[in-house]
Amino acid sequence: MKLLIIEDEQSLTESIVDYLQREGYRCEVAAKLGEAIEKIMLHEYDCILLDITLPDGSGLKVLEYIQGKGKTDGIIIISAKDSLDDRISGLRLGADDYLVKPFHLSELSARIGALIRRKVFHGSNKIVFHELSIDVPSQTVKLNDNSLVLTRKEYDLLLFLVSNKGRVISKTAIAEHLSGDMADMLDNYGFVYAHMKNLKRKLTEGGCPDYIKTIYGFGYQWRS
Repeated sequence: MKLLIIEDEQSLTESIVDYLQREGYRCEVAAKLGEAIEKIMLHEYDCILLDITLPDGSGLKVLEYIQGKGKTDGIIIISAKDSLDDRISGLRLGADDYLVKPFHLSELSARIGALIRRKVFHGSNKIVFHELSIDVPSQTVKLNDNSLVLTRKEYDLLLFLVSNKGRVISKTAIAEHLSGDMADMLDNYGFVYAHMKNLKRKLTEGGCPDYIKTIYGFGYQWRS
């Protein structure tokens, strides 16, 4: 799961990133309004953590941009402001939740998990696709009731494909999902091919049909 943290307080950002990365999330950061909008324009995120008080403008402009573009990124406002007007403005502009500083990182993680389950997995902790079962909180996978051992990247790739079943996903989108900002520094998609090959091999060896279809010249699609 890929997150964007829009927060200008560096120590808080570092604490959030450190905690959430240990929880298995991939984190990107933006400290200013312009940087945040540029990232949202170029990438998709499972959840955005948004401070509405930024050095170059109001974080509410991020909400306005997302709403205007029809994007569906989940948004949790994290703010020192606890006024009713700020809460109402944020929620009316499309925020999904509002958390007042200071907060416990464990509560933030719980709210992120709940939001992702609602928006991506329709409220469920478990994704079941025929003989395949993915337990999202524990990040474990079973195939025909047998545990399937995957690397971190393979698990992220499988979850990304299954949660977007039926959609054709470009190699670029997969590279960004697996590597975040680092994807721009890579010369080719060799690492995408390698992770895809290993994932397909493990699924096949476990007795899973070939649900991953290659769309030549573009990317991949998870089909039933």
